Amino acid sequence: MNERHTSNFSPRSSTVSRRTLSRRSLLRGAGIVLALPFLDAMMPSLARAASSSPTSPGAKPRRMLAICNNLGLVPDQFFPEKAGRNYVPSPYLKMLQEHRNDFTVFSGVSHPDVDGGHPADICFLTAAPHPGRGGFRNTISLDQYFAERIGHLTRFPSLNLGVNVIQGAHSLSWTGSGVLIPSEEKASDVFRRLFMQGSHDEVEKQVRRMELGQSVLDAVADQAKDLQGHLGARDRDRLDQYFTSVRELEKRMAMSKEWERKPKPKVKAPMPLDPASPREYMEKARLMYDMARMAFETDSTRCISIMLDSVNSPAIDIEGVQITDGYHNLSHHGKSDAKLSQLKAIDGWHMKLLNNLFTELKQVHEGCETLLDRTMVLYGTNLGNANTHLTTNLPIIFAGGGFRHGQHLAFDQLHNYPLPNLFVSMIQRMGLETDKFASSTGTMRGLEFA
Repeated sequence: MNERHTSNFSPRSSTVSRRTLSRRSLLRGAGIVLALPFLDAMMPSLARAASSSPTSPGAKPRRMLAICNNLGLVPDQFFPEKAGRNYVPSPYLKMLQEHRNDFTVFSGVSHPDVDGGHPADICFLTAAPHPGRGGFRNTISLDQYFAERIGHLTRFPSLNLGVNVIQGAHSLSWTGSGVLIPSEEKASDVFRRLFMQGSHDEVEKQVRRMELGQSVLDAVADQAKDLQGHLGARDRDRLDQYFTSVRELEKRMAMSKEWERKPKPKVKAPMPLDPASPREYMEKARLMYDMARMAFETDSTRCISIMLDSVNSPAIDIEGVQITDGYHNLSHHGKSDAKLSQLKAIDGWHMKLLNNLFTELKQVHEGCETLLDRTMVLYGTNLGNANTHLTTNLPIIFAGGGFRHGQHLAFDQLHNYPLPNLFVSMIQRMGLETDKFASSTGTMRGLEFA
C-alpha cells in the first residue's frame, strides 16, 4: 500500500454520515492499512441520487475442469441433427468418436438473461444476467463455489488458467463478492507452483509473509465497527461483503501456510517451454490441458477453469493451414467461404486437443476407474454463434465424472433449457447438497449418474 494515500476522515467522527468519503479512504491499526471498497458514501450526493461425502479428507476425489472458448464453434459443424443415443455425429464430433460413450453433447441450452455478445464470456461459470449493462456485478463462479467448500482438501483450492487472456478484463473465475480472479497464462509458472519445491529459507520466508498478512480485520476492527454505524444500508451490505471476502482470503492463507511445509509431488515431466507468441495459441492450450491433467493426477487441486481468449488472439499458427486473419475477424465470417474454411480448421484443432485430453485422462487409473471417470469436463462457449453474437443455443460438451453418457440431449432451440441446471447436477455429483445455482430450475433433465 502506498503510504502517500492518506485518509481524509476519522472513522470515529460523528460526521461521517454527512460527509463524502474519499475514494482513497483507509482503515488503519497495528501497522495494518486496509483500503476500503467503493461505497455510495464516496460519491457526491447528487451522483448517488442519479445512479458419504467426497468432501472429507481421505475420500476418493471427484474433480471439475471447465473450458470456455469465447468465440465458440461453427454451429452447423458441431450440432448433430438427431437427438438421443443413436445420433449421427456431426463433423466436429466425429473427431471425438473414440470417446463417444464418455461424453454428452447438448443443444438448445443457454444461460437465461445472459446477453450482450462478447461480454457474456465472464458469465460462463456464473450465469449472472445482463453482463453488458452498466452497473453489472458478477456472482460466484462454479469453480469458486467448489473451492469454497472442498478447496481445503488440496494444496490449491482451485487453478484459474488462460490462453491469450486480457488480464484484469477476462476470467472464468469470480469470488462470491464478484471480484475477478486473474488467470495464469504461463504453463511454466503453473508447473513451478505445482511441483517445484523451494529451499528451506524460501519456504519459511513465504510462511512469514502469510503470518504477517493474517488478522488484518482484527487490527482494524474498532474502526471498521464504528464506520459501519455511520453508513447507509447499501454501504453496510457492501462493506460486509468486502470484509467477508477478506476473511475468506485469510482462511485460504492459513491453509496455504500449512501446505507450504508439505513436500510437493514429484513428476517425471520436464518444465514446459512457454510459447513466445500469442500466435502459438494451440500449443498454449495443449500445455494448459497438460497442466490440468497433471494437477488432477497429483491431487494438487480439484477445480480448474481454463479461459481460451480467442477474441484476444491474432492470426494463429495451424499446422498445414495458412491463417490469414485474426481469430475474432474470422469468427465474423459473414458466410465467406475463405473465412469459414480457416475457422473450421481452427475448430478442428480444438476438437483434436479435446480428444487428446480425454485420451490422456483415460490413461490414468485410480483403482478400477480412470481419471476421466472421476473428472467432470465441461467444454463450451458463451456464444451460440459468434458471427451474429448470439448467446443462445450454446455448443456444450460434458464428459466424464461418472455420468451415463453417449447421447445428444436436444432441447428447444427457440426457448432454451437453462444450462445452470447442469451446474446443479455437477454440484450434486461432487457430493454437495444443493438444488440451486444461479438461474437454475433443478438438475439437468436426461443426465443420469452411471
